[in-house]
Parts: sequence; structure tokens; C-alpha cells
Amino acid sequence: MHATQGRSAGLGLALVSAFAFGGSGVAAKPLIEAGLDPLHVVWLRVAGAALVMLPVAWRHRNLVRERPALLAGFGLFAVAGVQACYFAAISRIPVGVALLVEYLAPALVLGWVRFVQRRPVTRAAAVGVVLAVGGLACVVEVWAGLGFDAFGLLLALGAACCQVGYFVLSDHGGQGSDQGSQGSGQGSQGAGGPGAERAEPPHPVGVIAYGLLGGAVVLTVVARPWGMDWGVLGASAAMNGHPVPAWLLLGWIVLLATVLAYLTGVVSVRLLSPQVAGVVACLEAVIATVLAWVLLGEHLSAPQLVGGTVVLAGAFIAQSSAPRPPSGPVASGPGAPGLPDGECADGDVSTGAGGGFSGRPAAP
Repeated sequence: MHATQGRSAGLGLALVSAFAFGGSGVAAKPLIEAGLDPLHVVWLRVAGAALVMLPVAWRHRNLVRERPALLAGFGLFAVAGVQACYFAAISRIPVGVALLVEYLAPALVLGWVRFVQRRPVTRAAAVGVVLAVGGLACVVEVWAGLGFDAFGLLLALGAACCQVGYFVLSDHGGQGSDQGSQGSGQGSQGAGGPGAERAEPPHPVGVIAYGLLGGAVVLTVVARPWGMDWGVLGASAAMNGHPVPAWLLLGWIVLLATVLAYLTGVVSVRLLSPQVAGVVACLEAVIATVLAWVLLGEHLSAPQLVGGTVVLAGAFIAQSSAPRPPSGPVASGPGAPGLPDGECADGDVSTGAGGGFSGRPAAP
């Protein structure tokens, strides 16, 4: 009874997270078109969310001493890198296309595992990679010489690469932590006790809070918000021809598409299996595409919609079929490729499930 209620609650929270992350690009694009630089929009999003999460960061302040590399990687790659590239991409190409390109991350992770780390991957995972790449070819309309801005596509690909960098960094950090904890565990066993073979994983919400703080610091240096046109926030932005207060869109991005999306995503992955969470997370790209269609008037052609479906199917197969090595989680791929939100079923942020991540969660 309780297990069923937990799964139902987890599914509901996962859907809320997917909807929240999926709306980030839809809310950000009108601000960009109103005159804000994409980097300034990213800075507003990350800095605003970091302020909201300050109490959480203080509660988990021990993470700064225990896992500095993980926090730095999350802030630099999963927060600053992914979101900066994604928001810059949607200033040039449709929201749905940018997010679908970002869903190449599981394929890129598996490529790293197979060709750089020289670890085997399953045949089903390889099939998922082929499907994702083939579907992406339909999304970007390669037969038309790339139907979208090439630089915008490169920026979206950069967002996917930032996710890969975060997961690889997390894997190395996890291996070092495991080795250290195993050593201490052996010492405990020698003393007659069972000893812990693995250090307690960092709390994902704490990692998110510090990732946002670190990302805000990095983006402050890069975006230079003191040169931003702050007057845009007091005016209106056009959403498919309809004026919307800019401050309302900013609140949407900070509170709903970032804080709410990350928190509900973390809890949902703890209540669901990684496979189920991965399926629900794939809805983020669908939600983003539908919202962009309805609210921004960004229509995709039938081949692009078919290609997008293939991308999502390939991404899910790739991340759910790869073997999980004992040393780290990279070979499993991110549970929600579009959002490097640092969520996981057992509390270890390095497994990554849920942005973007959309944008991200993250995702972004």
C-alpha cells in the first residue's frame, strides 16, 4: 500500500518536474527577444534560484569540505555550461530543436565510456545511440543542408557536451571517494567491525544548492550583469504577439523552471526507479515542444516530429541499457539526458536523473 502510494507520488512529482523544466525555454525566449542577452537571462535564472536555495546551502555546508570537486563540476558544467549554451541556442533555433539536440548527451556519454575508458557497452545501448543520431538528422533536416542556424545547433550540442563533462567528472570523483572509503572500511574490519565500504553519498539537494551558487559566481564573471539593460524587466515581452510582464516571465524561470523543477525532480527519482524516472524525464522535450508550439508559435514539420520521437526513444534506450560498472555511474548514462539535475535513486548526485537537468532541470 505504502509502496504504491510512494510510486504514485513519485510519478506525480516527476511529471511536475518535467513540466517545470520544459517551460524554461518558453519563458526565456521572449525575454531574449525583448532585448536581454541570453547570458544575462541565464544569470538572472541561476542567481535568483541560488538566493532562494541559500538556506539549503547553509544546512549542507559540510559538502564544501567533503566534495569540493563535485560541487565545482556541477556548478561549472551542469548549471553554468548547460544553461548558458541552451539559452544561447534558443535565441537562434526553436526551443524544441535545441532540447532535442541536447538529448544526444546519453549517446555522447556512452561514446566516452566505449572509446575513451574502453569499457564495454551493451548492444541495445549501441542501438539507442544510432537511433538518437538518426533521429537528430531528421530534426535538423540534414537533407536541406541543415534547416536551422548552424551556430545555434553547435550551441545546443555544447549544452549536451557540458552534461557529459559533468557526468565524467562525477564518475572520477565517485571513484576516488569509493577507494578512500574502502580503505577506511578495511581498517574498521581489521578492528573487528563490519566497516562501511562506501562513503555516504552527498545529499542531492545540497549539491544542487551549491551548484547554483557556484554557477552564479561563474556566470557573474562571464555575463557581467552590471551592463544588463535592467529596464527590460520593468516592461513587457511579446509571447506569440501577446504582451506579458517581463517580471512574470522571470519569476516563472526562477521559481518554477529552476527551484520547483529541481526539488520535485530530486524527490521523484528517490521514489521511482531510474528507468521509470528516465521515461518520465523524456517527456520534458515533448512538453517543451508543445509549449513552444502553443505559446511561441514555433511549429515543427512532420519529419522533425518523427525524428524527435526517435531521438527520445534512442536516448532512453541508451541510458537504460548500458551496464553499471562498480566504480561509477557513467556507463548508465544520465537518467534524464536533457537535464543534468544531479538526481539519483540512492542519493548520489553523480548518477544524474532528471534539465535543463532542461534546460535541466535542467535543462535547462
